[in-house]
Amino acid sequence: MSRNAGEAERIEDAVLTRAAQAGEVAALGLLLERHRAGMRAVALSILGPGPDVDDVIQDAAVTALRRVGDVRDPAAVGAWLRMIVRNTSRSLLRGSVPSLPIDDLRVPSTDAGPEGWLEHHTMRNWIWEALEELSPTLRLPLVLRHFSTGVTSYERIAGACGVPVGTVRSRLNQGRIKLAAALAATADAPHGDTARRTRASRVEARETLAAAESGRFEALLSERWSPGIALLRGNDPVGGRSVLVRGMDGDLEAGVRQRLAHAVAGRSLVLWEMDLLSPADDPDHCPPSVAWLMTLDDAGRPRRLRLLHPRPVQALESLTPM
Repeated sequence: MSRNAGEAERIEDAVLTRAAQAGEVAALGLLLERHRAGMRAVALSILGPGPDVDDVIQDAAVTALRRVGDVRDPAAVGAWLRMIVRNTSRSLLRGSVPSLPIDDLRVPSTDAGPEGWLEHHTMRNWIWEALEELSPTLRLPLVLRHFSTGVTSYERIAGACGVPVGTVRSRLNQGRIKLAAALAATADAPHGDTARRTRASRVEARETLAAAESGRFEALLSERWSPGIALLRGNDPVGGRSVLVRGMDGDLEAGVRQRLAHAVAGRSLVLWEMDLLSPADDPDHCPPSVAWLMTLDDAGRPRRLRLLHPRPVQALESLTPM
C-alpha cells in the first residue's frame, strides 16, 4: 500500500470514527466491514479455525459499539479494533472477562467539557434503549456477556439462564443481530438516562445491604420489592421472600458481609455484583463474589432474582438462598 493510500485510509477511518462516536450506527458498521479481515486474522492466529472465531468477531462488534467513545486516535481505529479482538480471544482461552488495557482507556477529564460527557452518555443511553427492545430471553445473555464483570463466560451465562451452552451461543448470535436492528430503529428516538438510573441503583443496593445488617431486610423487601418475588436457579423457582430472608440472615449470623462492586440498571433488568467478605476466622467460608440479577415488574420493583456465583453450585451449599 502506498503512503498516500495509507494516509487516505487513516483519514477516512477518522471521519467514520467521529461519526460513530456521535451516534451513527451506520458509520460503525462501515468501520467494522473495513477492518473485518484484519480482525478475523487476529482471531484465527490465536484461536485457530472454528466457531469461536465468529463469536469473537461478533463480541468485538458489540464491544466496539459500547466503547467507541474511548478511541483517542480516530485515525488508528483499526489497531483499536484488532486489540479488542486480541483481548477477547485471549480472554476466551483463559475463560476470563474480556477487557481493554488500562492505558488504552480514555479517562474523561474536565477538559472534555459538557459536550464530551453528553456524547458519551448519549451513546450509552441509546444502547440500553435498544436492549430494551429485545425479548427477555435475548436481552439477558447480552447484558451478562457485555455489561457484567464476572458472569461473562458461556458456561456461567448458561447456568444463569438455565439453558445449555449451545443455546447461549445461539441466543447471543440472535441477540446481536436484533440489537443492530434495534439500534437503527431507535437512533432518532428519545433515550432514557442510563447513568442516572445506575446511580440510583447503586444507592438502592447499598441501602439494601445496610437494611440487612440492621435487621430490616424483610421490611425492605416488603416496601420495595414485588409481593410475588421469586428466587430462581436458572429458570426454576426455588423459593420466595422467606427463603431470601433466611439466607441473608444466615449469612450475617455466620459473619459474611457483602460489598457492592459493580452495578448496571436498565428499565427491566438490574445487575448488582457484590464482593463476599468471609469472617476473619474462616476466610474460605464463601465464594469471593455474588451477582444479584433482578428482573423488574411494570412498577420497577424486583420480581425475579437470580443469585450467581463464580464457583460451581456444589461449592455453595452453605449459602441457603442457592
